[in-house]
This record gives sequence, C-alpha cells and structure tokens, in this order.
Amino acid sequence: MRPEPWLQAEKYVGALVSDLPKRNGWTIAQQVGDRAPLRTQRLLNRACWDTFAAMGVVRRFAVAGLDEAARRQGRRGGLAVGALDETSQQKQGCATAGVQRQYLGCVGKVANGITTVHLAYVRENTGHALIGARQWIPQAHLTDPVKSLLMGLPLALEFRTKGQLAIDICAEAFTDRVRLDFVCGDEVYGNCTQLREFLEDRGQGYVLRVRSSFCLTLARGVTLSCADAVTRLLKDTRRWEVRSAGKGSKGGRWYAWAQLATGSPRHLLLIRRHLKTGELAFHYCYAPQGQPLTMTRLVRAAGLRWPVEEEFQFGKDCFGLDQSQVRLYTAITRHTVLVMAAMAICAITAALLRDHTDTQAPPPARPDQPPPADPGMVPLTVPEIKRLLAALLTRPSPPGHADHWSGWRRRHQALSRWYHQRTRLIRETENIQVS
Repeated sequence: MRPEPWLQAEKYVGALVSDLPKRNGWTIAQQVGDRAPLRTQRLLNRACWDTFAAMGVVRRFAVAGLDEAARRQGRRGGLAVGALDETSQQKQGCATAGVQRQYLGCVGKVANGITTVHLAYVRENTGHALIGARQWIPQAHLTDPVKSLLMGLPLALEFRTKGQLAIDICAEAFTDRVRLDFVCGDEVYGNCTQLREFLEDRGQGYVLRVRSSFCLTLARGVTLSCADAVTRLLKDTRRWEVRSAGKGSKGGRWYAWAQLATGSPRHLLLIRRHLKTGELAFHYCYAPQGQPLTMTRLVRAAGLRWPVEEEFQFGKDCFGLDQSQVRLYTAITRHTVLVMAAMAICAITAALLRDHTDTQAPPPARPDQPPPADPGMVPLTVPEIKRLLAALLTRPSPPGHADHWSGWRRRHQALSRWYHQRTRLIRETENIQVS
C-alpha cells in the first residue's frame, strides 16, 4: 500500500487536534501546509485505504490504552462497558449520503441531517473512547440507483436498522477480542430483539433501557408491561434503595433503584426512579452463567452508559466530529475514523495521567464550610489534553504560557466543583428539615 494516504492521515489528525475554529477541506489543508485542499479531499474520497480496517486499528489502540491505564492505577476490577448510542449532524440539501428530515438531538427538532451509531468503550473510573461507528442509511436511498450512485453508497450495502448496525459494530469488537462486562444502550437498542438475542447467543451481558410498554414474563409466569409491574409489585417503598449511579462532573448521581425477578434466572428488570420528579426508567438486564447478577453491579453498569454522551460532546466541540463537510458515504466514514483516532490519543493520555494530575481539595463535609484556601486542580481532561497538544502543534507562544492557562482553567474548575458540591449539601439539608 502506498504511504501517501497514511502520511496525509497523520497530518489530518494533527489538524483535528489543533485549535481550528472550523474543520473542512480548506482549513485543514491550510493548517497542515498544503497549497490546496486536493490532498485532503483525495484522502477522504478517492485514496485507496481500508476504512474499517483502520477503524479496527483505532479500536485496538483505544482498548489496549485504557486497559493499561486501569492496570497502572490498580483498577483492574472496574467494569468494562460497551455503550451504544447514536449522534446526528445537521446537513443542507439532499445530496449527502444518508441525509433526510428526521429528529436530530443536536438541534432538538426535526431537521435535515444524518445519523451515525457509535460504540464507546468505557473503563470504570479510568476513561472512555469511541471504538466503532456505522452510518445509518435510509432504505429509500439504497433502493434508488441514482441516489446510491451520487452518494457513493457501496453496491453491497444493505438497509440496517440502528439496532442491526449495533450488532455489526459489536460483532467487530468481539472479533477483535474486546472484553465487555456489559453492553448498555437506550430504548432504541433495548427494544431490538435481534440485538438482545445476538448478545445472549455470545454470552454477553447487557443492561439495556426499554420502554414502559415493554412486556416481560415475571417469576410467577405473569406477563406484564414494565409500567404495570411497577404499579402492582413495587408499592412498598422499602423495596427501593437509594444508590449512586456513579460520579459525574459535579458529584454523585443519586437515584432510587428497585429490581424485579423474571421467569429467567439470568434476566432482571432494573428500575430507576428520579428522587425529585419520580420519573421512571426501565432497564432489561442479562448476565450469562457464571457472572453475578446483583443490583450493585447492574446499577454501576447502567451509570456507565452516559460517558458516550460526553464523547459526542467532546468530539463535536473539540475535534470536529460534526464538521465533515463531505457528501459521499466513504468520506463521511473516513472523517469519523480519523476523529476517533484523535480522540483516542487524548483519552488514553488523560487516563494515564489522571491520578498524577488530580490535586483537588477534599469535598465539603458540611453546608456552612468555608472554601479551601487552595482548591487544587481537576485532573487533565480530554479537552485540556487537546488544548495542550494544539499549543505544541500550532503557533508559538511564550514559554510556559500554555501550562499557565491550563493550570488556571483546572484550578477554576476545581473551585467551581467544590462550590457546587456545597450547594448540593445545603439543598439536601433543607430537604431533610422540610420532611
């Protein structure tokens, strides 16, 4: 294989990490020193390289790096979760592969755009990275030969639902021997019978969100919807336990949890209730023979689904995940793969340095506690690693300038987090007094 595409890909990844405000063929070409955007356009559209083989390289690199970070930090016992979710990108016109009017979470309404299903590898208390992706293509595009040709859709491409795309992504991860304790996802994936059967056939545990209308057979052979099961069987408040679904950027995420046994000893229904609004969320859970099926483990797994949302936020805000100003199917996928590579580099670096760069002051113990004289600094995050790399790769700055601003931001974030934790203590104390 010719070396030119890989050399150009290296420059492309460097441009993604830079501080470009907008990433497209022109700005990337200017950033990397090319005299025109032709090389960048060729890399994404016409160069000969195996896109999904490259995605496999990124996947193995990300998983190995996060596993090594967990090993160095003594967190081998932490859960490894594969989090499934989709993200969207707004597009204009009707010539882009997969574009159609649909609900786009990025704008919160029905709009013209494309959707891609992702798999994130999440190591508990260590880090996370995107390791798989498949773009969703409407069936109307695949059955229209003119559109298929104009959009560059492969001849062998078949229509796949989002749940079926998740199967394809997971199958690739399992082929690469990625070990997952659980696969997690929202209702789109929990209600896909094919996906659940695929995972169970391979002995893969899962904690998948399902709708309130999802029907299951309980231990006594009675078939009920999730909503009816809660109404009839969980009236006793003593069956609910308040537990944290893991720590977010502002502290613990506390909910009330309950579980119901089903007709299968390897399946459970896990219910989450919001402490303030009472809103319910249902998780259909499976653990293969030999693995514990406990509430503690399932709650931990359910809480590890959220980092994929963080991946999308970082990818769009910092690396241009939604700035693929290309139209062909292959070009969109290649841009996604290169963004995943840039994000994996920063994610592994942040994971390896996490314990060495976390100097935060202890959280407040009482509501009237004064702020610490030195709040310390939050650990290096993926956006912060990206900023430091961008400072090295772009314009020169005075010695120590980038380090100074990195420290200032992290110290400010540590103090803000401390104040937020104290505010939560005040609210909890007020709620106890009122009750």
